[in-house]
Amino acid sequence: MSNSRKMKIFLLLLLFLCEAQSRATSRPNFIVLIADDLGIGDPGCYGNKTLRTPSLDALAKGGVKLTQHLAASPLCTPSRASLMTGRYSIRSGIASRSRVGVFLFSASSGGLPSSEITFAKLLKTQGYATALIGKWHLGIHCHSKTDFCHHPLNHGFDYFHGLPVTNLRDCKPGQGTVFTSAIRLLVFIPLQVIAIALLTLAVLKWLGLCHVPPAVFFCLVFLAALILASLLCFLHYFRPLNCFLFRNYDITQQPLSYDNLTQRLTEDASQFIRRNAERPFLLVMSYLQVHTALFASKDFAGKSQHGIYGDAVEEMDWSVGQIMNVLEELSLANDTLIYFTSDQGAHVEEVSSRGEVHGGSNGIYKGGKANNWEGGIRVPGLLRWPGVLQAGLEIHEPTSNMDIFPTVVKLAGSPLPEDRIIDGRDLMPLLLGKRQRSEHEFLFHYCNFYLNAVRWHPPNNSLMTSAKWPGHVLDTSNC
Repeated sequence: MSNSRKMKIFLLLLLFLCEAQSRATSRPNFIVLIADDLGIGDPGCYGNKTLRTPSLDALAKGGVKLTQHLAASPLCTPSRASLMTGRYSIRSGIASRSRVGVFLFSASSGGLPSSEITFAKLLKTQGYATALIGKWHLGIHCHSKTDFCHHPLNHGFDYFHGLPVTNLRDCKPGQGTVFTSAIRLLVFIPLQVIAIALLTLAVLKWLGLCHVPPAVFFCLVFLAALILASLLCFLHYFRPLNCFLFRNYDITQQPLSYDNLTQRLTEDASQFIRRNAERPFLLVMSYLQVHTALFASKDFAGKSQHGIYGDAVEEMDWSVGQIMNVLEELSLANDTLIYFTSDQGAHVEEVSSRGEVHGGSNGIYKGGKANNWEGGIRVPGLLRWPGVLQAGLEIHEPTSNMDIFPTVVKLAGSPLPEDRIIDGRDLMPLLLGKRQRSEHEFLFHYCNFYLNAVRWHPPNNSLMTSAKWPGHVLDTSNC
């Protein structure tokens, strides 16, 4: 071979390496896909043989699968706060001391503090178009219904279309209520006490053992009627006051309709990508599925082997595929980092008002949503960036959903905030093979305000240890 031919081959190789390096260091688009209550045992790429998830399987085949990916919390609100900020939710105050660890009402005054910095805020300063489509669940208002202090548009997103609170059984007629325990405590027990009091007083008066003024009977009956009326008002008005869709600051559907809901949100996500195809963008697609109330459009209803839960999973997977197709159509696939995860494990104890099991699968792991056993916090973690991340790679090191914050921020060219602790770690060295071990030596697992367990991954060996505090291991009702 002549020297000139060797030189040409050398220059071509050098050009190829330079191009690959520039792509690895260029600013990609970002699509963050968040399922709600999807178990690690649900996708086919994590071992499920009966649920059809071809889009998620394609993500895993064409990218990186994290096998020890962990949610920072086993509940929606704190887990999402940690993902958005790269910090344990207890640092931002999204950690309840009570048994209820999430926002249930649109009128709740709490939310992600304005002082917290989301990756959307930092990407916006770098010229990214930013959108959140789907579920927010990190608060809306502070002091009035017009301040929108916790709204996504005040946390770095240019565009929001979705549900500001969360998807509950109470939002879908005929699916029961999540307030059964509260209704029993605040309605049924007081009514029973009033009924016993009325009966006892009536018997005593009839026997002539005491004089009971008619006003006492009237007051007790009036109190019972007031309690019943309050219950009826709550059940009647909860849905329109808490289950609605926003587009930016405007309510577009009240109460929300589940008809083709995933398809409508997917189309909106596709349109956002098309509008911003010529500039860098961040899309957070936060699915309502597969949180109860479960729903699926006519195209998917009754098609899976796992009832309405399976239908919902397969429709969500279809949505992921639609977004991937848009990237291919616009020739953006190689310039886009896709990240898919779930906010926590499957709610395996979820049963409908008709006794149907509505929870998913956490595979071999014990526990589920709302507790810190492995099934509650080990979640799917898939990343794809063609030409940069090795296709089909599996990483067995412990990682956290908090890690997406520093990963995205650094790739976008923004410095990390220096005025606060960032608990997440940049995933790129691990994904690119520059590091063989996770940077997390310790991962702390909180149940609301309380430290539940610590995972230790010693830097000098492959041992991994978890320690739990028996006094703080809370059951599902407490976390």
